Amino acid sequence: MFRVPVTYFFDFVSVTDRMRPYIMAEFAAAGAKHLVLTDALIQQIIAKPGLEDELLREMSDAGLSFLDAHAPFGPVLDMNCPFPEKRAMMITRAKLALEICNAMKVDTITIHVGNNHFDPAAAIPAAVHTARVKEALAELLPVAEKNGVIICIENIWFQVNTPDVLNSIKAEFPTDFLGFCYDSGHANIMDRGRDYATGNAWSGWRKAGIAVPEWEDKALEKMLPQTVICHLHDNTGWNDAHDLPGRGNVDWPKILKLLDAAPRLKLIQSEVAPQRKLISIPDLVAKFEELGRLV
Repeated sequence: MFRVPVTYFFDFVSVTDRMRPYIMAEFAAAGAKHLVLTDALIQQIIAKPGLEDELLREMSDAGLSFLDAHAPFGPVLDMNCPFPEKRAMMITRAKLALEICNAMKVDTITIHVGNNHFDPAAAIPAAVHTARVKEALAELLPVAEKNGVIICIENIWFQVNTPDVLNSIKAEFPTDFLGFCYDSGHANIMDRGRDYATGNAWSGWRKAGIAVPEWEDKALEKMLPQTVICHLHDNTGWNDAHDLPGRGNVDWPKILKLLDAAPRLKLIQSEVAPQRKLISIPDLVAKFEELGRLV
């Protein structure tokens, strides 16, 4: 079985206040113990003061708890934000997300370094994107330490968030309050995606002006020493499907064996999207129990 807890992502963005406790109860009935404090829930907490207390009561009533979080993300919210007039707001929002994690008793949060496939980001050199991420982390890490929250930066499938880039960023911040979030689906896109000329990887790198992606088949090996959390989901390498493990071609025995040796690993997260893929909650929880038996 997994040596660390398992948490489950659920997209509460379209769930009403009345339905939310029911979804929580369904996860608990299926055997889950922990859910993810998602970017949507953080945005809802910001918009509705006092919601944090409601969520904690509902989770407690269901016998569940939050263990990890994902910060709101997007071009104006990621740490490489290319809009000078928006960067101060980006930092403020990220600091508020860290404060919310403290209030919700969550001690890890994934914050995207950002992508570079859209205008004006595509015209900015990769080194400038990385420098902006480091500038943001210099402001955010003292707040993270104050709140007891580990910031985890994530591999995606763009030039500016490869495992090598993440390691170059981490090298300048030796604090334990910065680590990695390994994403199995994103890593698969940067490996098996080479077979799909219309897939996410080819498209993303071409939009940034690079003809051929720098393919990567050792993402987890490179990230393993600093991997604190992981997002586990499957795909074929074509797109970011967030599908159930076993429905794509992620090498699960290899991934699970490596993760079991990760020295900083705190939890396993299912980032399967059950609503999008029409997966029942019992089937989702059962699949991760099955994965745990492979370790």
